[in-house]
Amino acid sequence: MDRLPSKHALVAGLATAGAAAQAQAKGADLEQELLHVALREQHAILENAPVGIAFTLPGQFKSCNPRICEMLGYSYAELCRLRPVDIFATPEAYHVLVQEAYPVLAGGGLYEKGEQPFRRRDGSIMWARLRGRAVDPNAREAGTIWIAEDVTDARQALLEVQAIMNNATVGIMYTRNRVIHRYNPAFGRMFGYRDGEALGRSTRIVYPDDASFQEFGTTAYPQLAQGLPYRAETELVRKDGSRIWGQLNGYLFNPDDPELGAIWMFEDRTRERHDEIQLRNALMENRAILDNAVLGIAVVESGVTLHCNSKMEELFGSPAGGMDGTPVRALYPDEGAWRTARADTLRSFGTGQVHTAEYRMARRDGTLFWARLSGRLFDMADKAGRSVWMIDDVTSQREAADAIRRARDELEIRVAARTAELAGANALLQEEIAERRQAEARVHHMAYYDSLTRLPNRVLLSDRLDCALRAAHRNGQRLAVMFLDLDRFKTINDSLGHAIGDQLLREVGRRLCESVRESDTVARLGGDEFVVLLPDVGGPDECALVGDKIIDALATPFPLEGHSLHITPSIGICLCPDDGNDVDTLMRHADAAMYHAKALGRNNYQFFDQRMNQAAARRFELESNLRGALARGEFELHYQPIISTATRRLHALEVLLRWRRGAQFDNVLVGPDEFIPILEENGMIVTVGEWVIRTACEQSMAWQALGLPAVPLAINLSARQFMHDGLVESIRGIVGATGIDPALVEFEITETALMQHGGQTLDTLRQINGMGMRVSIDDFGTGYSSLAYLKRFPVRKIKIDRAFVRELEASSEDRAIVAAVMALANSLQLSVVAEGVETEGQYALLGGYGCQYAQGYLFARPLPASDAARLLVDSALDAITG
Repeated sequence: MDRLPSKHALVAGLATAGAAAQAQAKGADLEQELLHVALREQHAILENAPVGIAFTLPGQFKSCNPRICEMLGYSYAELCRLRPVDIFATPEAYHVLVQEAYPVLAGGGLYEKGEQPFRRRDGSIMWARLRGRAVDPNAREAGTIWIAEDVTDARQALLEVQAIMNNATVGIMYTRNRVIHRYNPAFGRMFGYRDGEALGRSTRIVYPDDASFQEFGTTAYPQLAQGLPYRAETELVRKDGSRIWGQLNGYLFNPDDPELGAIWMFEDRTRERHDEIQLRNALMENRAILDNAVLGIAVVESGVTLHCNSKMEELFGSPAGGMDGTPVRALYPDEGAWRTARADTLRSFGTGQVHTAEYRMARRDGTLFWARLSGRLFDMADKAGRSVWMIDDVTSQREAADAIRRARDELEIRVAARTAELAGANALLQEEIAERRQAEARVHHMAYYDSLTRLPNRVLLSDRLDCALRAAHRNGQRLAVMFLDLDRFKTINDSLGHAIGDQLLREVGRRLCESVRESDTVARLGGDEFVVLLPDVGGPDECALVGDKIIDALATPFPLEGHSLHITPSIGICLCPDDGNDVDTLMRHADAAMYHAKALGRNNYQFFDQRMNQAAARRFELESNLRGALARGEFELHYQPIISTATRRLHALEVLLRWRRGAQFDNVLVGPDEFIPILEENGMIVTVGEWVIRTACEQSMAWQALGLPAVPLAINLSARQFMHDGLVESIRGIVGATGIDPALVEFEITETALMQHGGQTLDTLRQINGMGMRVSIDDFGTGYSSLAYLKRFPVRKIKIDRAFVRELEASSEDRAIVAAVMALANSLQLSVVAEGVETEGQYALLGGYGCQYAQGYLFARPLPASDAARLLVDSALDAITG
């Protein structure tokens, strides 16, 4: 048996047990304290973490940190009351994430998702990088810890960078160690590579050869390594082997770590380089032309010769380069000659003209010579700006002219003396014979011939036509009567006087006689009416040939007393027996056909048709009603917008006259082609035209009073209105009465009207221009331009006729004409408006040629004033919104 422990042993054992229990209790307290410290540290971490942290149980939030509340815009209490599905963009997105995440969480793994959209309290979307791990993979109810990092700004920045890459117009390429890692669509299009096709390939593919590839690397990368951007222009190669000229701009991502790679931007400058080469060659050619010109040419500014060609230096005895910087005063023999020349030049330049004159000038060695000078400003708007001068030595020509003049004067004196002697001896002998013959001729001529043109008159024409009709009936032949009227002759007669009008009629009669057979008859009925009788004619085809021949004969300008006059005929044709069998019927039907030709635009011929009798009646009715239309208030103005091709915004409004007949005619609008020619013929166009100008100005001021933007008004002037003596004073009175800014008024005058009356035209244009109004040439290219006049006219704008725009897309000839007009306009510093633009293709071609303005049905038809006001409102809104 074991011995029982002694008393002392029992006491010692109890003491030892008590000490152990006490030590164990102290250890438990220390562990509890450490646990509290750890919990406080974890709480502090959760409260201050820069990422959102949430603890969820199935279908509910258990707890979260302040950051996730801040990210979602909820308070802690509000968020804990929500279900997880409530913060997802859509319930479907929540269920998709549950299906993706819980198999990973159940396996004890870490679930990660780069981008997940969540909906904030205010409804906006927040994108977050999401990570989750199950508390206990074996017990779903133990919950899940989620960590969310807000990547909304980073994602937006990435999308913006991607948008910039995809929409940039320059090629962009990312490289590392000269290997392509990324490029944008513009790079692919520029070099012919599909999306991704060039990835991983060496940048050698864009260089023509190995040498250029190596040379570029040797030049570019040392500069990039210094932190500097690299820029260069060089020849590059596309995938198909074709060459382009490109501009390169390169940057390192980080100069301290070149291994991160570089970004390169490419711009295709092939076309620009080609243009630069052409320009350089053109400059060299121009320099060669100037150096070999037979005239001295110099550029002058502020009274100093900036530079000149070698002929100029030769004329003034100067060494090469010796004229540069020379004052113009040094080229004249004295102060007075220089001041006179300077005053003449300033006067010409002040009116926008080229200055041409002859002066005595001094060479460097002091010898004098006569020089013909011709100078013009580079910019007509800068009257004191730079100018170019051409100088020719005319000393020998002046001496020769003086010698010829003296010899001619002496010869004229001798001839006059001898002629006087012979005239006196012969005068008495011829006087009686001449008087007798003249008296007989006058009697016969007055009876049967026109006294002005010496052509058969109405009496002789009727007699010959009657004889021709009888012969045609006997022989079964056909004859034709052609009734001819000169278009706009009255304008010439009224503006230049009856003397020039009579000369023009005589010349027309002469050309008509040269255009027909000797057996045909050309007669003048009176005024500007002529008749051509064609006996024994084959038929309409033969008549058409004669009509074409007459039109061609009259197409050549008539040079009369310093004027180059243009006249066109309107011709009516009828045949016997098809259109009548007697004199009166044939004359009446030919006259009706002639009016039909006028209605179709003049300068043509038309054969008689029974419908023309109806047209004649229609014309008579319109002419009768027109006489009271202005008093009855039946005229109204429509406005068609003129658009800037660069901005496609409203630039101006063309003012167009319309006639709305009264209630008895159902208030129907009459086309301008029907009534405006009648107004011009009967002279009413002057009064109606003045009403148009006044009404348009009043309408503009009314629009401005409503706060609408002020835009220029383009107002048409007819030839007859333009040449009216009271035009300028009428315009001045209207501008003063309405208060309109003269800069808002632009007058359109047809090219033909401008060319007909040179001196008077220039004077009228200068007066209009002096009032601050602008003038443009309408229907440019359809008349007979004289560049000598055109460059002198103070014209700011020309309008290309719709005839050249209609077939612009299909006709290479029309494109060539438009290009030529643009070149002429640019050289004369004129703006250009294209009429009749109806398609986007026409609009694009005109913009490519540099045409500044366009109008036509593509933008709008002519509009009443109320609809035009809406255009002005839209224009104001466009200006505000940019």
